[in-house]
Amino acid sequence: MSENKDPHVAHTSETTAATEEVKFVYDFTEGNKDLKDLLGGKGANLAEMTNLGLPVPPGFTITTEACKTYLDSGEEPAALRDEVSAHLDALEKKMGKKLGQADDPLLVSVRSGAKFSMPGMMDTVLNIGLSDKSVTGLAKQSGDDRFAWDSYRRLIQMFGKTVLGVDGDLFEDALEAAKKAKKVAVDTDLEAGDLKKLVAKFKKIVKTEAGRDFPQDPREQMDLAIRSVFESWNTDRAKLYRRQERIPHDLGTAVNVCSMVFGNLGPDSGTGVAFTRDPASGHQGVYGDYLQNAQGEDVVAGIRNTVPLADLEQIDKKSYDQLMQIMETLETHYKDLCDIEFTIERGQLWMLQTRVGKRTAGAAFRIATQLVDQGLIDEAEALQRVNGAQLAQLMFPRFDADSKVQQLGRGIAASPGAAVGKAVFDSYTAIKWSRSGEKVILIRRETNPDDLDGMIAAEGILTSRGGKTSHAAVVARGMGKTCVCGAEELEVDTKRRRLTTPGGIVVEEGDVVSIDGSTGKVYLGEVPVVPSPVVEYFEGRMHAGADDADELVAAVHRIMAYADRVRRLRVRANADNAEDALRARRFGAQGIGLCRTEHMFLGERREMVERLILADADDEREDALKELLPLQKQDFVELFEAMDGLPVTIRLLDPPLHEFLPDITELSVRVALAESRKDANENDLRLLQAVHRLHEQNPMLGLRGVRLGLVIPGLFTMQVRAIAEAAAERKNAKGDPRAEIMIPLVGTVQELEIVREEAEQVIAEVIESTGVELKLALGTMIELPRAALTADQIAEAAEFFSFGTNDLTQTVWGFSRDDVEASFFTAYLEKGIFGVSPFETIDKDGVGKLVKDAVKAGRATRPDLKLGVCGEHGGDPESVHFFHEVGLDYVSCSPFRIPVARLEAGRAASHSVGSDHR
Repeated sequence: MSENKDPHVAHTSETTAATEEVKFVYDFTEGNKDLKDLLGGKGANLAEMTNLGLPVPPGFTITTEACKTYLDSGEEPAALRDEVSAHLDALEKKMGKKLGQADDPLLVSVRSGAKFSMPGMMDTVLNIGLSDKSVTGLAKQSGDDRFAWDSYRRLIQMFGKTVLGVDGDLFEDALEAAKKAKKVAVDTDLEAGDLKKLVAKFKKIVKTEAGRDFPQDPREQMDLAIRSVFESWNTDRAKLYRRQERIPHDLGTAVNVCSMVFGNLGPDSGTGVAFTRDPASGHQGVYGDYLQNAQGEDVVAGIRNTVPLADLEQIDKKSYDQLMQIMETLETHYKDLCDIEFTIERGQLWMLQTRVGKRTAGAAFRIATQLVDQGLIDEAEALQRVNGAQLAQLMFPRFDADSKVQQLGRGIAASPGAAVGKAVFDSYTAIKWSRSGEKVILIRRETNPDDLDGMIAAEGILTSRGGKTSHAAVVARGMGKTCVCGAEELEVDTKRRRLTTPGGIVVEEGDVVSIDGSTGKVYLGEVPVVPSPVVEYFEGRMHAGADDADELVAAVHRIMAYADRVRRLRVRANADNAEDALRARRFGAQGIGLCRTEHMFLGERREMVERLILADADDEREDALKELLPLQKQDFVELFEAMDGLPVTIRLLDPPLHEFLPDITELSVRVALAESRKDANENDLRLLQAVHRLHEQNPMLGLRGVRLGLVIPGLFTMQVRAIAEAAAERKNAKGDPRAEIMIPLVGTVQELEIVREEAEQVIAEVIESTGVELKLALGTMIELPRAALTADQIAEAAEFFSFGTNDLTQTVWGFSRDDVEASFFTAYLEKGIFGVSPFETIDKDGVGKLVKDAVKAGRATRPDLKLGVCGEHGGDPESVHFFHEVGLDYVSCSPFRIPVARLEAGRAASHSVGSDHR
């Protein structure tokens, strides 16, 4: 039997045959950073740091496969207990002590660790192995009674909340009562005797609320904690976070069992989080938070305010210097910004975690170009380190620094952006008000994982505690949400639902506040906004220079230039007038992929179209068409001038009929009132009869598109003539018009053939009358399932296809977009039926399959068939990658989405790895 190289499989020999067993537990010395699928991000990186010789406490990782087995069956894999026992025995031998032994106990942490970082979403339990017996042994071994009892109360608190499901507020209230009785402000001022009493109180809470005693058997503690971590994969908050971040639900989490090191052993101990670069700006330097005499959860929970990492140099220079060296090693090794968790135990530095750190959009672009300049990555990899969603964030407006505003205070700039909304003080209110259309700012002392849904609903988050590594900061950065944290001078009273400044200004719930995630400033009222420097760059009003904004623009420019060099997909704009066309061109559009001519008939021209549609006699219709022709021609002249030398795809009239008819209810009421007064208007009566005749129950599936052109003689030929005459005029002016005429809502080739024949006749007439040679491409919009399914036939009469994925999605799914998004889409997203709305990102399995098959069939008939897409999906990052893969020639989107589409088209074409950077 040949050797199996799969790392999932271990081999044992039987007397007659070799058998294979799935391996569920890996020692930190066995894995590496490339095994994230199996060991999760935390376990894989702990193994990698161990391999690098960095100071990592010994431990082992239970794989994601074990979690998936447990979640699927409700039971742990049969072999798991024995494997855990074997690795625990090895760990005990290595450490020279046993788990929870009375005299000198080995203590461990049990921590989650999925493939993708999900900060605070799943469970962690520290200090496992402590009991009524071993706590005295820990006190004796450490020489510190306070430390031992503090560790024990932490275990009961974390275990009670995460494993036994006890309300965490009960423990918090008991802790606050203990501090109040002692008349101290922070938990570090509680003495050993106070903590011993608190342990007794905590145990009573567990007994009352969980209906059982806190377990004294250390192995039972560990096994229950492991199971709890497995189960935390499917908590509501974890599922919500995965939906928000588009993380698959079937990955499961690994579990890391790590020997404890203690940051709560006194002033020469502590815990911290460090970044190799500033995750908010991307600048190099010393960034992070440190907390003396604390355990790791204290930092991210924002329970006590931290000190800047730079202060560690004065507190413990030896550990600081070692940490700086390790940070440089890790950044060079991972070739990226690293997020590091560490603990110092009585002067000994230990590394507890590293991962490629989440960063803001601006930091992502800066860091990518910095790493290129340092020779750590190439341009292709830099392109993979950023994405369209980040670029879109950089294009949001920012606060006007010159406006006269009242500053309430200032905190830490944790996640940039300019957010304005009504102050709310709990997640429930944030969600409720947001669903009612209100913009809100969620204000908390500090957030915790239970606040996630409120954070998603809010425009921004403001906290009075915590630093750049607190829960609020990390989660907000991951979501691209504006956040200011650690605004210590602001007193947040969640019970009375108010915020108070040192100067006595009170912000009540419902008052409008503005927060600047780039500066950390908090303002009263609504602050005016100004355009983003990145938008000014794309519009040609800003160039790279020396200041911070220009540095960002320079980074964006470099990456965009590379994306443009390597992308295959061209990017066009959806634009209906010269102004939008010129803006699109400044943003890098390579033509117009969709000009919606129905948008040219709004306002004053609407009445002309109404007369045309309702006309009974040929002469009425012809008069209306004659009136419209010169207006249409001028529209196209202006478009061709704005996009000279670039293709302009013009869709012939495609309105749902009701958009150009009087409202049937209003008209009926008007006629009825007139009849009651016996002064009925003959025109209104005739109009009402016509509207009744043309009224449709579902206008989106009614008389529109090519159907309207076939039913109303002269409508499409008028538009074709206007296009041809405008092109001829532009050509006579030494221009280079490149018009493409698109027939909408075609379901069968016969419709297209009739319109094409009429159009060719009109174009020939214009060529003859003007003496100008014209080449106008004729194609169609593929927006009906039947059109996609018969693309081979339709391609016989079409020189190009443009996929109208908005209508195609509606007709494939049977959705009326205007109705369903407001009615049941929220429920579908919450239940996981959708990971994302199919109108936002293309449904690859349904709509996408039709597109893919239509591309193949169309090109089989006409190999030179030009293919594009002009629905909203043309500017969606994930959809752009799909369109690249299926072989489209271009995408078309709104002008402000053009840079996003250009970037993603470059990323789709780049063969560099690095897509694992979330």
